[in-house]
Amino acid sequence: MMGLVKIIKPGVFTTVQDEGRFGFSKYGVPKSGAMDLESLRFANLLLGNDKNCACIEWTFQPPVLQFYEATSIVLTGAPVDAFLNGEKIKMYHQTKVGKNDILVINFCKNKVYGYIGIKDGFRSLIVLGSRSYYGGITAKKKLSIGDEIAYEKQEYFKGNFSGISSSFFTETTKVVEVYPGPEFELLSIEQKRVLMDSVFTISNSINRMAIQLEEKLKNSIFSIITSPVLPGTVQLTPSGNLIVLMRDCQTTGGYPRVLQVTENAINQIAQKRMGEKLNFVLVSF
Repeated sequence: MMGLVKIIKPGVFTTVQDEGRFGFSKYGVPKSGAMDLESLRFANLLLGNDKNCACIEWTFQPPVLQFYEATSIVLTGAPVDAFLNGEKIKMYHQTKVGKNDILVINFCKNKVYGYIGIKDGFRSLIVLGSRSYYGGITAKKKLSIGDEIAYEKQEYFKGNFSGISSSFFTETTKVVEVYPGPEFELLSIEQKRVLMDSVFTISNSINRMAIQLEEKLKNSIFSIITSPVLPGTVQLTPSGNLIVLMRDCQTTGGYPRVLQVTENAINQIAQKRMGEKLNFVLVSF
């Protein structure tokens, strides 16, 4: 039997995301998927789901939800105080939800993206092999007041929880591991030194497509022929801006690709707020 969850309040930018779309880059279709894949996968792990099951992803301000049928949920990602029918519930714990229960989540304490996982995943429409929202590919780009999403009703409750210390989820690191990008060797020795030795600041230009850094790198590289890019590609613009491409990024670009962020580091950068710092560290293949 299917249940429905209703969006009472949508938050700032709330979507449905899974691991994303694969195999459609040649058509210009972004990969999309959860900004912090580790948090999405952790929610699914605690629920006994397939790792690609769809979760609700919220940005800065969580939504308020009402569940019409019984199920189990898990909250991961940005730390929050959450309440089910007024009773506080724990993050990284499987929580039983009853018919017509209401979930209220307070504004996140730090980080950016949070996840609400549900037993067997949210059943948004599958488009090109994924349930992930992306405007122009899916009918909606974000959830709105009154929207309803289907899920499978569940009466059985297992109660899985994470034994990891809560500090694991709130600690942040400045270190961002990267590989040399295709145009890395076009940089001068001095440019490489500055790129790897400097501390960079997250600017106020943050979205699911890209995150721009405040500090500039003096650029002497000409633009390149439009070439493939991926989530985690670090582009260097003619004016010296460094742009870290994220999950909804375009599939090609004409700026030099000086670095490629590791998969785990993409999750880390996604959770950084404006003004937070990072420094790049090269890792070997």
